[in-house]
Amino acid sequence: MNEFYNKDIISIKDYNKEQFEKIFEYTDKIMNLDPAARREICKGKTLSYLFYEPSTRTRMSFESAMASIGGNSLGISDISSSSTQKGESLADTVKIMSIYSDILVLRHPLDGSSRFASEISSKPVINAGSGTEEHPTQAIQDLFTIKKEKKKIDGLKIGIIGDLKYGRTVYSLLSALANYDVEVHLISPESLRIRSDSIYEIRKKLSFTESTDIEEYIEDLDVVYVTRIQKERFPDEEEYLKVKGSYVIGLDLLKKMKDDSIILHPLPRLDEISTDIDNTKNAKYFQQAEYGKHTRAALLGLILNENGF
Repeated sequence: MNEFYNKDIISIKDYNKEQFEKIFEYTDKIMNLDPAARREICKGKTLSYLFYEPSTRTRMSFESAMASIGGNSLGISDISSSSTQKGESLADTVKIMSIYSDILVLRHPLDGSSRFASEISSKPVINAGSGTEEHPTQAIQDLFTIKKEKKKIDGLKIGIIGDLKYGRTVYSLLSALANYDVEVHLISPESLRIRSDSIYEIRKKLSFTESTDIEEYIEDLDVVYVTRIQKERFPDEEEYLKVKGSYVIGLDLLKKMKDDSIILHPLPRLDEISTDIDNTKNAKYFQQAEYGKHTRAALLGLILNENGF
């Protein structure tokens, strides 16, 4: 039985370790399939995307994933050229897009938008980022990357660095990691500490430390997960300028890290990881982006096929 069939993906909190492992199993299957066989998985299926916020990697990752399993994509990547400019509501847009497709991918600046869309849509909805809440498929690709590159998740020491207040990838990742036996260290400027109200439930299952000093734990970390300080989410630009460039992962810091540690980033990056790091064996953020295509292809295949693939 395929428990993912015709289901929405709104919050990473809806999934457990066993389900993650099932997704990883199917992701490995996707990666090992002959291209011709892979293109049969969603042949004739259509994905529609509705992006009220700019996106390059997430949107193209879904399009690429869908193409790799034989489906096609259509949608709105720029709302300035859509009927939303005429005043069309999110509800009506979602209803129309679900008529045209088999599955809908939504990114929206408002909290709760994806949950709302899932209640309106006649087709499954995937949350590709809702306000400051979550980005569940990013967390799935993050977990998969860690497992592929470190051969395990349990027992690892993981540092999450940067914008922990506004970074929705962080909240999804922490919720996902709460299913594993890991040691987590959160490192951020004081003004960008994790929002306590958003991790109330996570704290019950996952213990973590908080620090402003990047060097406090750097020597012990197996995984260094770096996030961009997001200018667009700051209500005041002066506050952004105060913390811009707070942490930079460069070769000097890399020398203090474990030889086999890995550096991840949901991308896009600005100056928080030096380009000098790109060609080191520790840099896995571009590989992480590639894994994202495969994990999303697996999810699409599971959601759109009653008996899996």
